[in-house]
Amino acid sequence: MSTPYGIPEAPEVLDRREGPYGEVALRRHGGLLQIIANGCFLMDTSDGRSERLLVDAALAALDPGTADPAVLIGGLGVGFSLAHAAGQARWGRIAVVEREPAIIGWHRSGPLAELSGAALADPRTEIVEQDLIAYVKETSDTFDALCLDIDNGPDWTVDEGNEGLYSPDGLAACARVLKPRGVLAVWSAKPSPEFEGTLRNAGFRQVRTEEIPVARGVPDVVHIGVRPG
Repeated sequence: MSTPYGIPEAPEVLDRREGPYGEVALRRHGGLLQIIANGCFLMDTSDGRSERLLVDAALAALDPGTADPAVLIGGLGVGFSLAHAAGQARWGRIAVVEREPAIIGWHRSGPLAELSGAALADPRTEIVEQDLIAYVKETSDTFDALCLDIDNGPDWTVDEGNEGLYSPDGLAACARVLKPRGVLAVWSAKPSPEFEGTLRNAGFRQVRTEEIPVARGVPDVVHIGVRPG
């Protein structure tokens, strides 16, 4: 949206809160909603192809005979991944781990409810308010798929604390919440050959990268790995 003089209109801050990991804000820019964490753009409601492919890639990599697979989604974001998973009848349990209470609130009773309301009402859906790194290290639950979308990628994290998730120790924690032959899918704003190597060294098999074309610049990607079993 622009002013009458053709100057782009400034984003409108709908809510800004100091959360447990710093400042998080929800903005409206024209027809888009944007999530900003500590001044870093995370995502907006412009497209959703990447988030949908993240879920689709994980589902496609599962053994065809897996009945009612359970998926763990790391990061609620604007809700595209959750909404897409809830729209697929094959998934059984759908758990989403989100550490920012503000983001959860924007989905439950705020501007983002329009995108995720039906998915949140789905009986298969569970929202867990916790840091993902702590969750994968502590939970006794296991899943058939783990979809990670908490950063702009392994090489571009929202904060330094997330870097450990993509290390050998972090990937071992991800593997412990996956059932044998479980699938790890990691969204990234750019390809990371180094992360592919880390996945292989961490014991994941069938490692590959799927590209998502974008209008300009380097394609988004989803890194895929399968836990042996």
